[in-house]
Amino acid sequence: MGNSLHNKIYLKPRLDLHSRRIQALMCASAVTGAALIWLALRALK
Repeated sequence: MGNSLHNKIYLKPRLDLHSRRIQALMCASAVTGAALIWLALRALK
């Protein structure tokens, strides 16, 4: 069973949400989004 076709098909790895790179990217996108919302609200006043 160890040499079955299932073991030879490599699927894409799932996103590891605990990795430092993903966490940094999510944090940077959240800050950027907040800044864009703040600028939009300021421009509308």
